[in-house]
Amino acid sequence: MSWGRARSILFGGGAALLLSLLWMPALLPVASRLLLLPRVLLTMASGSPPSQPSQASSSGYVPGSVSAAFVTCPNEKVAKEIARAVVEKRLAACVNLIPQITSIYEWKGKIEEDSEVLMMIKTQSSLVPALTDYVRSVHPYEVAEVIALPVEQGNSPYLHWVRQVTESVSDSSTVLP
Repeated sequence: MSWGRARSILFGGGAALLLSLLWMPALLPVASRLLLLPRVLLTMASGSPPSQPSQASSSGYVPGSVSAAFVTCPNEKVAKEIARAVVEKRLAACVNLIPQITSIYEWKGKIEEDSEVLMMIKTQSSLVPALTDYVRSVHPYEVAEVIALPVEQGNSPYLHWVRQVTESVSDSSTVLP
């Protein structure tokens, strides 16, 4: 092997190694933050569905058995009417109303901007389909926003309370009108 070839391999590879070592400290904080991302986000990023835990945690709570559903309403009057009804029907244990959100969205080919009220609804995950059906039946929008996310963890007594308050509906086979 010639000195020129050996020198290019040694110094070319050495430069790459040196650059790698110089960049390593800069990448460590990023890598460590990535390790802190919730398991759900990592599985979403990988494209594979998150695994469903089959066992209850030490608190007895089954991750994902409670959901937080989100519904937007045109005003506080409509939001309060829907909130009160879903709690009375035991489709939800609690509804928080978050006023004065701004929604920007595309509708029928046009960009829209509206002031709305956001409802955060806590319910059993098994009740989300019935909750969705009810909201769709009374909501003034042509296409009501109803989305739900499973609660993986939280304050165990609160999560048990949500299940307890909505238990009678999930035990029955009929859907309330």
